[in-house]
Amino acid sequence: MITEEQLLTFMRTDAYKPMTYQELEEHFQIEDASDFKELVKLLNKLEDAGDIVVNNANAYGVPERMDLVRGRIQAHAKGFAFLIPEDREHGDVYINANDLNTAMNGDTVFVKVTSRNTSGGRMEGVVVRVIVRKNTRIVGVFQALDTYAFVLPDDKRINRDIFIPKESFGGAVDGEKVVAEITNYPEGRAAAEGRVIEVLGHKDDPGVDIISIIRKHQLPEAFPDEVMDEAQAAPDEITQEEIIQQGRRDLRGKNIVTIDGEDAKDLDDAVNVERLENGNYRLGVHIADVGYYVREGSMLDNEAYNRGCSVYLVDRVIPMLPHRLSNGICSLNPQVDRLTLSCEMEFDENMKVVNHDIFTSVIKTKERMTYKNVRRILEDEDPELLERYAPLIDDFKLMRELAMQLRDKRIRRGAVDFDFEESKIILDESGKPIDIVKRERSVAEQIIEEFMLAANETVAEHFHWLKVPFLYRIHENPDQEKLQGFLAFAANFGHAVKGTGNLIHPRALQQLLEQIKGEKEETVISTMMLRSMKQAKYSAESTGHFGLAAEYYSHFTSPIRRYPDLVIHRVIREVIENGGSGLTPERQAYLESRMADIAQQSSERERVAVDAERDTDQLKKAEYMLDKVGQEFEGIISSVTGFGMFIELENTVEGLIRLGMLTDDYYHFDDQHMILLGERTSRIFRIGDSITIRVANVNMDDHTIDFELPDMPKSNRRSGGDRGARGDNRGGRGAQGAQNGEKRGGGRGKNKNAKKAERFGKAAKAAKGAKTDKPAKAAPAAASTPATPATGEAAAAGKRKRKKEKGIGFSSSSSSSAPSRSFGFGSGKGGYDSPVTSSKKGQGRKRPAADAGPGSAVSPAAPKGEAGSGAGRPRRRKKKNKPQSPE
Repeated sequence: MITEEQLLTFMRTDAYKPMTYQELEEHFQIEDASDFKELVKLLNKLEDAGDIVVNNANAYGVPERMDLVRGRIQAHAKGFAFLIPEDREHGDVYINANDLNTAMNGDTVFVKVTSRNTSGGRMEGVVVRVIVRKNTRIVGVFQALDTYAFVLPDDKRINRDIFIPKESFGGAVDGEKVVAEITNYPEGRAAAEGRVIEVLGHKDDPGVDIISIIRKHQLPEAFPDEVMDEAQAAPDEITQEEIIQQGRRDLRGKNIVTIDGEDAKDLDDAVNVERLENGNYRLGVHIADVGYYVREGSMLDNEAYNRGCSVYLVDRVIPMLPHRLSNGICSLNPQVDRLTLSCEMEFDENMKVVNHDIFTSVIKTKERMTYKNVRRILEDEDPELLERYAPLIDDFKLMRELAMQLRDKRIRRGAVDFDFEESKIILDESGKPIDIVKRERSVAEQIIEEFMLAANETVAEHFHWLKVPFLYRIHENPDQEKLQGFLAFAANFGHAVKGTGNLIHPRALQQLLEQIKGEKEETVISTMMLRSMKQAKYSAESTGHFGLAAEYYSHFTSPIRRYPDLVIHRVIREVIENGGSGLTPERQAYLESRMADIAQQSSERERVAVDAERDTDQLKKAEYMLDKVGQEFEGIISSVTGFGMFIELENTVEGLIRLGMLTDDYYHFDDQHMILLGERTSRIFRIGDSITIRVANVNMDDHTIDFELPDMPKSNRRSGGDRGARGDNRGGRGAQGAQNGEKRGGGRGKNKNAKKAERFGKAAKAAKGAKTDKPAKAAPAAASTPATPATGEAAAAGKRKRKKEKGIGFSSSSSSSAPSRSFGFGSGKGGYDSPVTSSKKGQGRKRPAADAGPGSAVSPAAPKGEAGSGAGRPRRRKKKNKPQSPE
């Protein structure tokens, strides 16, 4: 019987040409009926997994030999998308909305590259097959008619509504937020079909907004019973017997403290500093030994793996571990014994680690300190606090002394120290935002950041040289094209960066940040620099951290809230228990086989957490500005695009002034200098300029805010009017083609069993049995706005109630505020690791784009005329709509 390895090896040989199943049967000389059935099963299995593909001639081959690229779809609200290849060396592939072929945002697909720029630039392609469906459940607003309904997805990147038949309403009524499970994916002109599995409440009810975001990102809330049972079995306290039995080093007599935010409850790191007789510093970083209580392969461990990390939303925390552990026996609460893993480092006068030790320990923290109180002690010299914490004052001063020297050394070696302002949204008891305050990054936060960085680097290097399987936090060098674009951007402000191409060291970028400190362009240059860099992620290989200018880096310091930290804690303890030399060969082989998967899972879950946190921030910031419409505020221009400019207020709230609202002139968008230039008045709007704005509108459906300039003359033009950025047409009318499309039609997809039955015949069908639906080549997804007369009539989605929405929506993630890049700088505790309906039926849905438009410095523009036609049912003729303004 042929094996999977034999079949794939054969298909990967240079001499192999795609073969049908009959030809493979003949090649492998299969004569027995049972062996033939096994071959069919194997082909189906490999095809479903995406390891092999079948062409139009029903012949099989491996993707790489058939010019196919495997990757993940990153969709845009306007319909087009990009393929993010799994092969890091392969560039992203642009996919027209007409070429998505049923693929949705997040799906894993095969794409065939159809064209590429002769200069090696942008590639374009078409989706030939969906391998893994990412979207199985959709959160949205339920819109009911007599015999059917639609769910309008909250995620604007899913630009097809979900058709719900009458029998699948699940008790939902018009206007409620629901969770719909997709039962049939869109094919051809057929809409996706689903059933309501959960009713969250009316979309305007208190609390439904946050719950909707939680469901949208499929974040788990309650822990399964079996997980809770394991958590309940954890002890409440530590016995002296287990301390002795495990041979832990006793550090309970040292001045060890935790320093965290005032509202933190899961305290997983504690520190102490001593001055040695030789004048050197000894820094101790002590981390909760979570792995002692969360055993590998347990239900707790499996749940932590699936969650990946804790998620910190505006009004709640969705923890990785049950509170029984995270706030109890694992939390380094004051004045109680706790089991820890410790890393002690000795630094000489040059801040070089001359000695270090990593070991299991037991501690009893002296105090539970807050950032605020440490700052008041060290900077304000608050008399009351100086008296209260008198035994620890010298320790805090020594901590500051060491931390500032560590920071100076890190900056000198070239670490890029971004200092973006962060904000905290204050909610009342009902969840309504009542204030937005800036988070301080004081000396207290810097102390913890520097100490955690030092421990993370020391642990990473130690275990790298031991050559044991490990998880590293890596940050790859920037993409050269993006970096060159940033250098040109910085040059427009008169700033030059030393080095060219691959020779640019992060030190040169840090020097630029120091040059612009306090200048009006500081925020925008810092933001554009950050956008030129890649995202940090987890890896089983240590390839260095560009942003930190560190050769070795890991996450060791937060096992309560990050799964990778928990994993390496287990490795560390095993090595210690084996005398510090390494692991057994069996254990080494097993962990090597697992680390890459854990790294990928952890990176993916981190991105989900960041997206969810950003969504709740945008939601509450928009809600905060609801009652401020008509009020004026001071702000700075944080981004300039072909469709308008983003303004950031002092409280970090960001809004858009649409190009059509600039009524005193026609404005050209200069993407080289990132300015809007008035044609007649020569008035210039430039990034970093201070500006007075008035709040014009808040859209709670899209969580977006519109601003306007108080000094602009009144105009008869509609909001977002038809004055585009003239000349280069990067904004304005140029965006309209990307939004005109057809309405959703009806019909139902074809089951992929039929195709496979044709391919294999009855024997294959019997061997394989019933299978799930396979996507077929289909019409593209629906466009963001209704079809114009230029595109002709299209199949309507049926009589649906729709809201009238003016202009193009936007997302603050598209603006120039600090984007949600996770660079893994430090512990993530104080800085970096964490950017109106119409009542008439049959009008169709008018959905604004949720991201920056063409010409934006943030998002790629769709080619003119690019739009898809979606699907809905039942089919009806639709009325022609007037052309919509692109703004």
